[in-house]
Amino acid sequence: LLAVGVLSLALEHPEGGDLPAWSAGAHVDLVFEGIGTAQYSLCGPRGDRHWRVAVLYQPEGRGVSRHIHRVLGPGDRVRVGLPRNHFSLEPAPAYLLLAGGIAITPTRSMTEAADSAGTPWRLAYGGRCRAAMAFVDELAERSDRVRLFVRDEACRLPVGTLLAEADHGAAVYCCGPEGLIAAVQAESERLGRAAPHFERFSAAPGALRGENSPFSVVLAKSGLTLEVGAGESIADVLDAHGVFIPTSCRQGVCGSCETRVRAGRIDHRDSILSEAEKERGDTMMVCVSRACDDRLILDL
Repeated sequence: LLAVGVLSLALEHPEGGDLPAWSAGAHVDLVFEGIGTAQYSLCGPRGDRHWRVAVLYQPEGRGVSRHIHRVLGPGDRVRVGLPRNHFSLEPAPAYLLLAGGIAITPTRSMTEAADSAGTPWRLAYGGRCRAAMAFVDELAERSDRVRLFVRDEACRLPVGTLLAEADHGAAVYCCGPEGLIAAVQAESERLGRAAPHFERFSAAPGALRGENSPFSVVLAKSGLTLEVGAGESIADVLDAHGVFIPTSCRQGVCGSCETRVRAGRIDHRDSILSEAEKERGDTMMVCVSRACDDRLILDL
């Protein structure tokens, strides 16, 4: 165990080979037939022959974390997707990294990447109690750059102060609960800072709401036209017609269902794509996003 309720899981190639390279901020899908799929951030040393993820036990979740904690054992085979990264560390003069709870997993790998690039960084890591905070002992050794904020020790993560103290040119990366992300976004705007980079583990409030109208989806490669009802997602309709598209979160936060769009205006409802990517209109998350008009043409 890395912490109370947090299990470290090492993934190795079944034939002893090297696993694909990955970059800081990447995550992979773990797929368990009959149980479900969940995505986890890669958090081990980059360049290792194996991947490492940290799995928070979520008794009220869809069942994947329960299976990993209660059933999975050494040597068991797991179906794993290739690394995807919608939270990559872009070049910057410095970084301010903000993590809440299990969101330390992508952030930890960013500290290593920043060190490799010779870029200054600081990390603020908040949690409810020390015993439940993964990597806390390791990170405490970097006290010159890492500050821990433990809620049951009356020490909350002071977003406004941290942003005000950071160099104005430092890129801000935030991952954690919605309250933390909302606070970082609001304070960044108030201070006139560049928009922060963030990753959500669940859909943003209101992101999945909105008026739903029926529309048609044309699959460019097969010529098939499908009708998407007001109460259906594109992913639902593709599933019903035997058209495979990988899905995991079904909330527009993991990126597994990202699909190229050949024509049509997109009603983006995901929490992944940047404003510039949405403006381009050439890709969408089919689990939540819809058509603005009567028809979309997908590269399927």
